Amino acid sequence: MAIQETRTLPAPFIETLGQDYAKQITALTATPIDTSKFAPQVAAQDPLQQQAATLAGQGIGAYQPYIQQAQQYMGPQGYQAFMSPYQQDVISQTLSEFDRQKQMQEQQIRDAAVRAGAFGGGREGVQLAEFGAQSGRERALLQSGLLQQGFNQAQQLASQAAQQQVGLASLLPSLQQQDISTLGQVGATQQAQTQAVLDAQREASRSAAFEPYERLGFYGSGVTGIMGGYPGQYQFSSIPNPTPLQTALGAGSTLAGIYGAVSGKSNPFKGIF
Repeated sequence: MAIQETRTLPAPFIETLGQDYAKQITALTATPIDTSKFAPQVAAQDPLQQQAATLAGQGIGAYQPYIQQAQQYMGPQGYQAFMSPYQQDVISQTLSEFDRQKQMQEQQIRDAAVRAGAFGGGREGVQLAEFGAQSGRERALLQSGLLQQGFNQAQQLASQAAQQQVGLASLLPSLQQQDISTLGQVGATQQAQTQAVLDAQREASRSAAFEPYERLGFYGSGVTGIMGGYPGQYQFSSIPNPTPLQTALGAGSTLAGIYGAVSGKSNPFKGIF
C-alpha cells in the first residue's frame, strides 16, 4: 500500500535563519561569563575621611595640657611667671627718691636748728632721731607696698591666665568637632563620587558582557516573529514508488472487480489476492 508523506516547511530563508540562530546561541552559551569584571566594589575611605578619623583619635584628651597649665597658674608659685621684670628697678628708683627726700628733710631740720641757735643741741638730735625712725618705717612700708602691689598684680594675671586655659580646654573639643564634621562631610561626598564611578564602570562591564546575549535575544525574537507570521510557507508531498508485490496486488484487485461487474459472480480470485 502506498504511503503519502506531507510536511509543512518554512520558507528556505527562514529555515536558514533558524539554523544560524541555533549555531550562534550554542557557541555563545558554551563559554561561561566572567562575572569578576562586574563584581560589586566598595569605594575606600577618602583621605579627608581618614584625616577626620585621625583628628578624632588625637582629639581625645587633647584638652589635658590646658588643664595642667591652668593648675600651674593657680598653684602657690603660679604668680611668679607674671611678675614684672622691671619691678625691682621700680622699687629701687622709688626708694632712692624716698632717701633723697629724707635727706632734704633732715637738712631742713638742721637748718631750723641753726636759725634757732640750737644747732648741735639735744633738741636737734631728738628731732633727727625721731625723723629717722619715722622715715625708716615709712621706707619699709613703701617697699612692702610696692612688693605687695606687684604680687597682687601677678596673682591677678595668673588667675586670668588660668581661666583662659580652662576656656581653651572647653573650646578645643568644639573646634575639633567642627573640623571633624567638615572633613567627614567633604570626604563622604568624595567617597560617594568614587563609588558612583565604580558603579558606572561595573555597569559598563556588565553591559559589555551581556551585550552578545541581548543582541542574540533580539535576533532570536526576530526569527521567531518571522517564522510565526510569514505567509510564504509551502507543503511538500512525497509518494514512494510501489513495490512489485504492491503492483501485483493492485492489478489483481482491479481484475477481480471487473469480473464481478461483468458476470455478476463472486470474485474467482478470492483467496489468491
